[in-house]
Amino acid sequence: MLHITETLAIADWELSESFMRSSGPGGQNVNKVSTAVELRFEADRSPHLSPSVKARLKKLAGRRWTVEGAIVLQVEDTRSQVRNREIARDRLVEMIRAALVPPKRRIATKPTLGSQRRRVAAKTARGEVKVLRGKIGDEE
Repeated sequence: MLHITETLAIADWELSESFMRSSGPGGQNVNKVSTAVELRFEADRSPHLSPSVKARLKKLAGRRWTVEGAIVLQVEDTRSQVRNREIARDRLVEMIRAALVPPKRRIATKPTLGSQRRRVAAKTARGEVKVLRGKIGDEE
């Protein structure tokens, strides 16, 4: 079980981990030990997430969202497999927590009278600059 909030937890069957050799630091050990972690979360099939949360999660995941509807996180930050697993799980939890927060609705407001007057004054001044660029006619 991966606990997201007090009321939400992800079941173990929704998560799968695979390990591979890391391209990062490790010295002589790097070619022998599989320290990099690939965490896969079947987000689209998850019964614990609502459709609106899944839609926000898909947007947050970006390229990490697969065609099958899974989120794939690859972590090879440290030399320790255990620490990389913790980092991957923490990143997944943070991503899901961010998706749980619904976006604030924008309240449409009118521009203030002062801002309208400043805009018109700026347009007038700009127009005068452009008029002065024109050809000078004979004033006889």
